[in-house]
Amino acid sequence: MFSVKRTRLAAAQVLFTFVVLSIIHLGFRSSASDSWSRWKPYVTVPRTKGDDDGIANTTTNSDIHENATNALLPYEPHLDNITEPYVESILNYSDTTLPRLQCPKLDTSRYAYLRAVAGKKSSQDVRYFFALNLKESEHLIAGLLGSVVEAAHFLGVSSCALSIVEGNSEDATRRILTALQPELQKIGLRYFLNLTDINPKVGERIEKLAQLRNLVLEPLTSNAVAADADTTIVFINDVSPCTEDLLELVHQRRLQHADMTCAMDWTYAGKEPTFYDVWVARTIKGDGFFQIPPDGSWSQAWDIFAGDPDTKRRYMDKNPFQVFACWNGATAFTAAPILGLPAEPGRGPIGKASGARVAFRYNREGECYAGEPTLFCKDLWWRGYGRIAVIPSINIEYSDEASTRLKKLKGFTSRWTAQEDLTATRIVWQVEPPEKWKCMHGWWNQVWVPWNQTLS
Repeated sequence: MFSVKRTRLAAAQVLFTFVVLSIIHLGFRSSASDSWSRWKPYVTVPRTKGDDDGIANTTTNSDIHENATNALLPYEPHLDNITEPYVESILNYSDTTLPRLQCPKLDTSRYAYLRAVAGKKSSQDVRYFFALNLKESEHLIAGLLGSVVEAAHFLGVSSCALSIVEGNSEDATRRILTALQPELQKIGLRYFLNLTDINPKVGERIEKLAQLRNLVLEPLTSNAVAADADTTIVFINDVSPCTEDLLELVHQRRLQHADMTCAMDWTYAGKEPTFYDVWVARTIKGDGFFQIPPDGSWSQAWDIFAGDPDTKRRYMDKNPFQVFACWNGATAFTAAPILGLPAEPGRGPIGKASGARVAFRYNREGECYAGEPTLFCKDLWWRGYGRIAVIPSINIEYSDEASTRLKKLKGFTSRWTAQEDLTATRIVWQVEPPEKWKCMHGWWNQVWVPWNQTLS
């Protein structure tokens, strides 16, 4: 009898131990899974027939980043009143609930062929990749992302992807971007949102900015989306554009067979606007867009392209012109160098590392200290992608209010495209870069250096 009781007791102890260990094991797996997902950015994918309306259809990037977190924040109903107007305004470009730049009706006939190009590929191929780094952008996010979403609708959402890296915002930017996730999923726009604590104000600024730009392009470099040499990356700063501005960048890249096209960005430092990206941009002669004396004065900003009469004439006529480097608030460039695809033969100086991926970076030892977009353009030239152009009909600013003033002064893009001369607008490409370009470590320290410094 006692033997039977001991046997039953032993069996009960074994069963109890098994149950406890199972609970611990399952709890560990659940905890580990939650921890894993918190460190992985997500992407919304197009909904397919049969998707459960109550379940988010998402996939994750295989790479984990120390500075990246899951974009899904805890749901807090009381914040709906904050995010809903922004989400509605972004999804509905005609919505005027929030202040935004009032843009002209889109000239759909001018850009219709871009949709036709997109339609040649399957729905899983990305033809247009919109990329943004955003921080504290609540004041213009409705118009900015509204323009992107309208452009994606026009081009075909199945052929587009949107990648945003957000970091260190103290306003509602992060909440708005997170609230967009289910809505963009409904329309089938692939959406990558990466939240990061990389802070350019701490440590080396250019190095951190390069990291942020590379992070937003990671869905391409990690093959999270299918892309090829025909894919156009539309990289946009925190500006206030019209949809036609974004489409014109893409159009001119294709029309001119360009590797990269840039807008003209401006700032109202005084009563009149001045060109903003003067530290980054360089003419095809390697000089700045305007001269800045050692004291840092912008008194000559009005005399743009003073040392380059050919470029100045094309600028005044609103015809695209070739440059050594640009960014200028918004740009469109081929994904080929990002993917490590070689340039076509006869495209200028193709360096020894031809075929290697081009990425944003910090300056090397012995190299001019410059902005990451300038070094990016320099590396494009080295890889044989030197067809870089500025489109002067596209003028943008960094707030809705200032953009309204700027467009009134300089005209909307469609004003100039409606009267363009197709023969005059064509760029005759210069194959070789300038022998030297002006390095400006600071306004007080300007020196001309070989264009391929540290590369050869």
